[in-house]
Amino acid sequence: MRAPSPRLAPLLQALRQGRGFAHKRDIAQVLARLPESLAPAWTGSGPTGLSTSVPNGDDCAVLPQADGSHLLLAIEGLMPDFVQRQPWFAGYSAVLVNLSDVAAMGGRPLAVVDALWSAEPATAEALLDGMRAACQRYGVPLLGGHSNLRAPSAQLAVAVLGRAQRLISSFAARPGDRLLMAVDLRGHWMGDQPFWNASTEAPPARLQADLALLAELAEAGLCQAGKDISMAGVLGTLLMLLECSRQGAQLQLDALPHPPAEAGWPGWAATGPEAQAAQLRWLSAFPSHGFVLAVAPEQAAEVIARFQARELACADIGQVRAGTAVDVTLGEGAQAEHARLWDFASEGFLQPQPRSAGAGSAP
Repeated sequence: MRAPSPRLAPLLQALRQGRGFAHKRDIAQVLARLPESLAPAWTGSGPTGLSTSVPNGDDCAVLPQADGSHLLLAIEGLMPDFVQRQPWFAGYSAVLVNLSDVAAMGGRPLAVVDALWSAEPATAEALLDGMRAACQRYGVPLLGGHSNLRAPSAQLAVAVLGRAQRLISSFAARPGDRLLMAVDLRGHWMGDQPFWNASTEAPPARLQADLALLAELAEAGLCQAGKDISMAGVLGTLLMLLECSRQGAQLQLDALPHPPAEAGWPGWAATGPEAQAAQLRWLSAFPSHGFVLAVAPEQAAEVIARFQARELACADIGQVRAGTAVDVTLGEGAQAEHARLWDFASEGFLQPQPRSAGAGSAP
């Protein structure tokens, strides 16, 4: 009998060569010029410095407050082609990705500001309408910002201020932690782009409560480590989490929650160019509401149950392990395929330098 064609290795190779991975890896050039970590000292009237209290690489900058809480600052700039092609959805997404960053660190959003440039008023109006719609649906005020209607092209950046009582951090995953993927599958694809839209048509009250769940998990002590799924997709986001925490992992690809068949999902067992394209699209997707979390094994069941109680998909997709390698399995038993997604000892993902093979504990 002829052996089946390998599916996993080509899929991971395509993911590594994709746009989402490439754009995230550009961060290494910036991190190389920034101080690794500076923690401000406190006086009775506030911080003595202006530096963040967490290492660079987390979803937000963190400013500790005298009452024990933390102010969170997040900012995102959008790709100009996206802004020009879909200005309303770009404005909406610019707010949404920042709200996800705040939630990923256990916070609740307080306010939004923006900076936009456009060559004509119509694009600026669409961008503002999209931002305003997102702010209204998530119950966060849009307070203002900067605008320029005489720019050579449309561009947009949005920043969000939030507050967390207890932090979820990219630097807190530990060997033995279970890796969970939580995602809202009650959505649809936006055209031919890797955007899974589970937000613009959902009830505002549901959106706000779903987003607040991350802060509730942090405050209950159920989750200390996690990130929101960005345009690097779920596996790229996991790489960022693991690199920050200085750990490796073993992942089970076909354990990942995925869209329903009616949304074009072919299944992990499907082969051929069309099936691989659909699988790669999901692995590269920004899913509106999507997070990867590292939780203690004894807390995993309760965390999963809390997401499922809100009709959000949540599944155990692997385990954090000491070391520098991130390995992926597809299938079970004798037919299972195994491949290495990344080895931080050979090449950094966000960090400018590879990690030594002996490094295995987070700072």
